[in-house]
Amino acid sequence: MTLIGRTRARAVETLGLNSPGNRNALSAALVGELAAALADCAGDGGVRAVVLTHTGTTFSAGADLRDPPRPEALVDLLRQIVELPKPVVARVTGHVRAGGLGLLAACDIAVASHRATFAFTEVRIGVAPAVISLPLLPRADPRALARHCLTGERFDAAEAVRTGLLTAAGDDADAVLEPILDGLRRSSPQALAETKRLLTTRVLEAFDQDAAALTALSARLFSSAQAREGMAAFLERRDPEWAV
Repeated sequence: MTLIGRTRARAVETLGLNSPGNRNALSAALVGELAAALADCAGDGGVRAVVLTHTGTTFSAGADLRDPPRPEALVDLLRQIVELPKPVVARVTGHVRAGGLGLLAACDIAVASHRATFAFTEVRIGVAPAVISLPLLPRADPRALARHCLTGERFDAAEAVRTGLLTAAGDDADAVLEPILDGLRRSSPQALAETKRLLTTRVLEAFDQDAAALTALSARLFSSAQAREGMAAFLERRDPEWAV
């Protein structure tokens, strides 16, 4: 089974995360397939923009704890989305957790239905949102991030819009998306590429300055005793030993 569905309509390529059995967790295989699909879109003159969406009730549950990607591979994927010379638009109709929020932050535009929920759950399993902070910190509200990243609380689409994680939300994600895609289709490919380059300058500066250190931090935390306990507790559906 392919892990990335692909369709095209009027120069917009839709890439769908298609691993609903594990809630579209970011496995090594899924990250690899998504990177390959994005590379195809980058080199295809018939693609004006890319929509990143999902099957099932979850956009992405974050890193696959049974088959996690290398931190370097996740950094490369997030940078690839930021650097793609075509707008990438996230379309969310379900839940987004942990590393899935990194995908949203890397996209140029992100829309969701009001049914969507969000949470930075890394702290609950003994790690930190290290790699995903690269696109996240330049784009989202610092005070809101402090609360959500430190507590792991669940929040709704309205809060995600307020904090800058989403561009817009509504009862119907496709209705929200329609005028955005219409605008992209009416825009010059050259102008889109150069405008995106301007808009992503600071995000790419964060990758240049901090990617190596955050990759090392992620690897260190995931190999720690607390992370092993946190992941075991998650998979066994119990509280970790530090919960009080």
